Amino acid sequence: IWGMQFKLLHSFGETERALSTLNDALTDYPDSEQLLYARAMLYDTQSELPLMEADLKRILVLNPKNAVAMNALGYTLADRTDRLDEALQLVTFAMQLKPNNPAIMDSMGWVHFQLGQIETALEYLRKAHAVFPDPEVAAHLGEALWAAGQQSEAKSVWREAIQSDPENDYLLDIIKRFGQP
Repeated sequence: IWGMQFKLLHSFGETERALSTLNDALTDYPDSEQLLYARAMLYDTQSELPLMEADLKRILVLNPKNAVAMNALGYTLADRTDRLDEALQLVTFAMQLKPNNPAIMDSMGWVHFQLGQIETALEYLRKAHAVFPDPEVAAHLGEALWAAGQQSEAKSVWREAIQSDPENDYLLDIIKRFGQP
């Protein structure tokens, strides 16, 4: 019931009420990985990195092999902080647990991109995109291609992604940042 209530409130943009619902649920079920993860992702949308990190780390205390939480934390650290060594460790371990997961491949590529290892980043991002041509994966691949001097291929990847999801804000922001229509 908690999950459905949260999803409904969140889908209607009722962020504070959705957060309140999760907090109430976690009072009753403090060790629920699912509830902690949902709250972490909600904190992510509010740019509450310390709170998001705390919930993801709590999940990892409860379940040290939760590759999804590990990946989410690693990706976030790579994307929003300078804690790249920690991010790489988390995503590497997540990949050992789920080597064929395209979200984890994307994160691994993104960590390597942030480390300036463009060729390695491209290997992971191309694999992730081939299996899961999600707009965020396409945005990452395009950005790495651009950094590698392959602007024409980057534009092609972005063009294809925007055709499948023309309203994706993340992708639109990346395309706009690179001065593309």
